[in-house]
Amino acid sequence: MRILTLRQEGEEPGENEEASRKREPDVWRLRSVSAGRIYPKARVICGFGRRQREEILDWQPDVIHSQCEFSTFLPARMLARQLGVPLVHTYHTVYEDYTHYFSPSARMGRRLVQAFTRKIASQAQAVIAPTQKVAQLLEGYGVSARVYTVPTGLDLEKFWNPVPAGRLLSLRRRLGIPEGSRVLLFLGRMAKEKNLEELLELFDSLGRTDTVLVAAGDGPDRKRLMAYAARLGSRGRILFPGMVDRECVSEYYQMADLFVSCSTSETQGLTYIEALSSGLPALCRRDACLDGVIADGVNGGQFETQEEFLCRAQRLLDTPGELAALGRAARQRSAEYSLEAFAGRAEAVYRACIAEEVDKRESVVYSLI
Repeated sequence: MRILTLRQEGEEPGENEEASRKREPDVWRLRSVSAGRIYPKARVICGFGRRQREEILDWQPDVIHSQCEFSTFLPARMLARQLGVPLVHTYHTVYEDYTHYFSPSARMGRRLVQAFTRKIASQAQAVIAPTQKVAQLLEGYGVSARVYTVPTGLDLEKFWNPVPAGRLLSLRRRLGIPEGSRVLLFLGRMAKEKNLEELLELFDSLGRTDTVLVAAGDGPDRKRLMAYAARLGSRGRILFPGMVDRECVSEYYQMADLFVSCSTSETQGLTYIEALSSGLPALCRRDACLDGVIADGVNGGQFETQEEFLCRAQRLLDTPGELAALGRAARQRSAEYSLEAFAGRAEAVYRACIAEEVDKRESVVYSLI
């Protein structure tokens, strides 16, 4: 089975189409330009060359799978129609949580998002939603295409492998974490939709002098959050190390005691899965996307109120044995989010779409006879 993947240049810094094709021969990259005025670090394609189109048409893929509504969807749809093959689209982002970037009115922004999503997704033969939360959202939008729930797969090997204790201790020292301290970790994009201000307030209310919060990552809200943290009573115990190199991410997870987040804008919460795969329990604001990912009392917990967060965090930090048990369960349960698990589920979607396309063609032939 041949699956076409289209990507835009700029997804990996410094990489061009020629270098990408040598590394990934079945991937075509399209030129893109920055769309940072709409959303920080966003990009859109600026062209789809004749040579690329002819190469793809000659290659004859069986299925075309698009991953972005604003860049690769249009050329993917065009190619699918020319080739007469199914178009599968993955809907990654709940744009309702990002209306503050492009609309002064949240209500109008939501209406635009719903209309845009319905128009785009309904042009695919099938839509993949990473969680049931997203599947229900698409159903509410009135998307006519068949929607499959397929959790995104991750390369979990690097998170499963234990990092030597010496490296973890060295990382703690570099970050300025006092010896013997408990560590709460947030790792991700620092933007308004991540609700980090509430997380800083919750940590401040925790009031533990033996615990630090490491808020790792970068984004448009980072400087404002650093200034806000400096005004809180727990300043000095909230650390902002900045962007973490991808090769070092597992070290951050494994040097911490508890992963924390107040975000409700996730479609699946990939950083949560990375943390769990590293053996790090998670305590996060309750969200439908985490159902089946974070199970209360199994690999962490979800909270709804400040009191619930404080109660659970205090208990876990005071009972290292429970934290360790949750960490072991977190690592064991993470296998269902591996690349292998995703590949099997995605292949089933592809085969169902191909069979549906064949049945459609045969029914047309029969109707003409």
